[in-house]
Amino acid sequence: MIYIAVLGYGTVGSGVVEVLERNKESIRRKATDEISVKYILDLREFPGDPYEDKLVHDVNLILEDPEVSIVCETMGGVGAAYQFTKLALERGKSVCTSNKELVAAHGPELLALARAHTCNYMFEASVGGGIPIIRPLNSALTAEEIESIEGILNGTTNYILTKMEKEGADFEEMLRRAQEKGYAERNPEADVEGHDACRKLAILSSLMLGKNVSVDKIHTEGISKITAADIRYAKEAGRTIKLLGISRRVGEKVQVMVAPFLVGPDNPLHAVDGVFNAVCVTGNMLGKSMYYGKGAGKLPTASAVVGDVIDCARHLGKVITCFWDEEEADYAGLEEVENRFFLRVKTGAEEAMEALFPQGKIVRFPDRKEDFGYITVSMKEKDFQERCGILGDTVCNTIRVEG
Repeated sequence: MIYIAVLGYGTVGSGVVEVLERNKESIRRKATDEISVKYILDLREFPGDPYEDKLVHDVNLILEDPEVSIVCETMGGVGAAYQFTKLALERGKSVCTSNKELVAAHGPELLALARAHTCNYMFEASVGGGIPIIRPLNSALTAEEIESIEGILNGTTNYILTKMEKEGADFEEMLRRAQEKGYAERNPEADVEGHDACRKLAILSSLMLGKNVSVDKIHTEGISKITAADIRYAKEAGRTIKLLGISRRVGEKVQVMVAPFLVGPDNPLHAVDGVFNAVCVTGNMLGKSMYYGKGAGKLPTASAVVGDVIDCARHLGKVITCFWDEEEADYAGLEEVENRFFLRVKTGAEEAMEALFPQGKIVRFPDRKEDFGYITVSMKEKDFQERCGILGDTVCNTIRVEG
């Protein structure tokens, strides 16, 4: 019998218990032993819950119990979750987590702590919910030199942009609908301003390089400035707007960015709609491979946590290699990144646009008189920003063009 504890009995924590119970027999076969939840830690009471007898309020009961060999941290945040994770690892208890914020902020430190105490820190569920992406990077793709990672890493923003495109609605209306359906939080800033995707990209980039990529080094933009007009122009240009996280090797450096992009139909991410996530990984031998599925949700995320529990159960007393050192990556400056750009510009600035951005393409609608769209050729970010500065407030919005 392998005993585990669950820290936090919210959406994901209760999902972990449910997955372990519903798939009990198949999990026993795959783990080669029965896995049983001994404790559930939460400050709240859950009267009438079928697992009420396992509920505890003192983490020390878990830390000091030698029978507990694996801990599932589903609390979130970087306060108590960080402290409890460190304490568990120091006692040789493996920790499996869905906490992207904690992994992005302290991943290499916690991995080093796990190695020092011959246990494991696992975080498959921290990126892409139930999509397997961490384990492929750590195992199946280890023969590759990963050249780039590009993905739709946030289901909330993808849902909003998809509905804006299909219904011609503005951002605020679709955000409200996402909140009503439970896809967006009451305070949606982490999702719609790109912070959630940024944390996930930091984790993926760190695994790609084997060095630490810090969240505060990633240029991050959200989708709150995207309008129905921008969506319409993108469709007219044969593209769709997606919030992408992109990480690319540039020699010995890395370019990292989270931002909205116009994505064409030749890119497989073009077809990823609704709350789904997808990650494209390009290796120097394999080429491009894509990992697709539900990026959030109670049971998909819990399934990924339990997958890590099974892996830890198979490797009790052994360290599973994870290539993520504390050494900081070298970053390529944003100003040197090359992209094409879409601009929505007030009518009357046509001559100035063509003078500043020669060889571009104008996009118009007969029924829209107040502005027009313009897609530039590829240029460096610094050159684009300088030329936009000359145009001043005639520019209504700008979005990068992928590919």
